[in-house]
Amino acid sequence: MKLKSVLTFLYLVVSIPLFLFFKAEVVVWISFFVNLLLITGVTYYHLNMEKVFSPFLTSFIVFVYLFFIVAPIIQISSFKSNNAAFPTNYPYNTADIIYANILILIFILIFFIGYVFFKGKQKDDLNNIHSSRIATFSTPLTILSILILSLIIFGLYYSYTIQDITQSIYAAKEEAVSSLLIKRKVLFIIPLGGVIIAHRYLKEKKKITTNTIVAFLALIALMCILLFFKNPLVEKRNALGPIYITLIYLFKPGLLSSNSKFFLFMFLSMVVAFPVMSTFTHIDASLREMVVEPKLIYESFVRFGGISNAFSSLHYDAFANIMATVDYVSANGLSYGYQLLGSLLFFVPRSFWTFKPTSTGELVGDYLIDKYEFDYNNLSNPIVSEGYIDFGIFGLFFMAIILAYYIIKLMSWLQSPDPLKKFIAFYFAIHLIFLLRGDLTSGFSYYIGTFVGVYTIPKIVDRLSKLITKTKIKT
Repeated sequence: MKLKSVLTFLYLVVSIPLFLFFKAEVVVWISFFVNLLLITGVTYYHLNMEKVFSPFLTSFIVFVYLFFIVAPIIQISSFKSNNAAFPTNYPYNTADIIYANILILIFILIFFIGYVFFKGKQKDDLNNIHSSRIATFSTPLTILSILILSLIIFGLYYSYTIQDITQSIYAAKEEAVSSLLIKRKVLFIIPLGGVIIAHRYLKEKKKITTNTIVAFLALIALMCILLFFKNPLVEKRNALGPIYITLIYLFKPGLLSSNSKFFLFMFLSMVVAFPVMSTFTHIDASLREMVVEPKLIYESFVRFGGISNAFSSLHYDAFANIMATVDYVSANGLSYGYQLLGSLLFFVPRSFWTFKPTSTGELVGDYLIDKYEFDYNNLSNPIVSEGYIDFGIFGLFFMAIILAYYIIKLMSWLQSPDPLKKFIAFYFAIHLIFLLRGDLTSGFSYYIGTFVGVYTIPKIVDRLSKLITKTKIKT
């Protein structure tokens, strides 16, 4: 049986029972079904008509299908009283659900039109990149320099990370957000850039020499440091997924190299692996406690990420938060770009920008606490409602077009002979699910931090190393 047939069967196995047993008002049922038809059409295009490998579109489809169709339907189907409410305490309301689905429909449609349009405009560039690959050698000095830098970071933050592992995995540190961002999203991810460069060097230099042996040992050391900093006991899913899936694509690209293979992988990962990872990233216990009392792992699995109840948890609050954001706007008005500005200028300290806006997830979370007696404000906020809170319906058009444009730009990076460009683009394709789920401040700042750690810093080191090597040769 062909993989595309398997995917179609899997799609139907989930979709048919989901809608067959979905008990809701006819208009609500139709609103979800229309969006299902639309995203199914996008899926058909992606798997049957698209010739270029596009993990970006896969992530978009999987996100929309699971967060905007499967999850809200399961949540609505679980309501058993007239006072039914979503996981965020936002009350069930027919008009709100229909309006949210209209916003989602507009976003999907505009994004897909923009995606096809920009892809067509850049088709020649993509073909030229694909047909004119140039070998890009990095010097052994580059690999050693990144290793030394990584070892310095390892030495400086060893006790910091060990404390996370042995004392409290999910307990938040009393530390400034900017400090956490620099450490966890920039410094701790630098070894991944070194792994990518070392892997490419060994792939191109196939003969065994002193340099290749040194590069191989450096690769092993960099992998160990990376896995020390980025493991389920100290890192959240928004980084673990992109990192580990990027490593799979680096070492075994054939497993994920087609749209069909990647679609199957991402679909199963989000349905199975995502809840399982929640067991480790949301358990409030030490490593010692888990070893002594393994039932804590099971209890965490059931509470935070059990497959049977995962879609009814706060992990899948995206649809509910669209409705909550619309409700917030109706009460407080549009922000006219103020929230967007705060996301783009995330790096500006609040001490300098006194009136810097809070993230949209926190803003809407506080609104839910005040109006609907919710007890938690660290919520996601999908890109659909991020656009809406700034500019209303026009914001949906703006966000969809900008997203489509930059995805096509990164698609050219994905086909680049430059390994750092290639893999930071692939990383974004996985990170896209987190970016779409929101909030925008977190999704944007986390990727920029990773971009600096994986791409910018290794590039600077590489250029300095090549400059030093050329200087030595001339002298």
